[in-house]
Amino acid sequence: MNWGGRTLINVLAPRIVLAVLTLFIISLVIFFSVELLPGDTAEAMLGHDATVEALATLRRELQLDSPAYVRYWRWIIDLLHGDLGKSLSSGRAVSDLLAQRLPNTFFLAGFAALISVPLSFVLGVITALYRERAVDRGVNFVALAASSLPDFFVAYALILIFSVHLGWVPPISIISPESSLAERLYLTGLPALTLTFATSAYMLRMTRASILSLLSSPYIEMARLKGVSSGRVIVGHALPNALGPIANVTALTLAYLVVSVVVVETVFAYPGLGQLFVDSVSKRDIPVVQVVAMVFASTYIVLNLVADMVALAANPRLMHPR
Repeated sequence: MNWGGRTLINVLAPRIVLAVLTLFIISLVIFFSVELLPGDTAEAMLGHDATVEALATLRRELQLDSPAYVRYWRWIIDLLHGDLGKSLSSGRAVSDLLAQRLPNTFFLAGFAALISVPLSFVLGVITALYRERAVDRGVNFVALAASSLPDFFVAYALILIFSVHLGWVPPISIISPESSLAERLYLTGLPALTLTFATSAYMLRMTRASILSLLSSPYIEMARLKGVSSGRVIVGHALPNALGPIANVTALTLAYLVVSVVVVETVFAYPGLGQLFVDSVSKRDIPVVQVVAMVFASTYIVLNLVADMVALAANPRLMHPR
């Protein structure tokens, strides 16, 4: 594809290089941040009563006696070769742990997206259609109030209402590979609803703002002069031109959904990457912590690139040099 002498590759190449550089910097931050934590895996495994000789032997077996920069370089080389290492606490391959937990996290994020994206889209159109009316004010108030609350507060509030008082769903979301789709949807309902509260407000307000910004355009005024109803003006004329920024925000929201599951999965004991990350931090299982953090960072960066591509596809004028 070519716009004004610039191809899509020319535009995306600097973004891709910047994404790789960002990922490298993130790997440094992740590795050396873990190094700053008090104690190490050997102490976590043997306990505070372990002898100096036992700790030294275990550190040597786990290759924790090497300098930090040597271990970082070794980790990066193995990572580039597809070797994610082994869990220090369980001895299992980190790739096996990811294969078990990653689909669960993506299922939860996808379920939340299936709720939040259409809901935000529809409510954004409704609030734009009934601007400055009771519906608009009420929806915006609820959305802003929900998004301003911490995820763990919303999660515990939903547990109190739907699990403790109403008894409709269990307070924890323990699923297994043998769980059917219906069971998974049932058990992940509350976590998905919690994530929906956290992400819907931004998409809703962006949809509303994008539509309202187009309502003063000349072609919208012409449609109104022709007697077209407000609903048809928004749905038939304003909405198609507002899809670009809405799609961009949706892609960014999906990135947020994937990386914001840590708190939600911990509250609901959901067997995903977030729960694995928290458990591994408590055990000082450094290889697992590093790989999971890199997965979250990579997912966020890739979805940001997707958001850039969506913005370019929706508005080809961004391809032109200024």
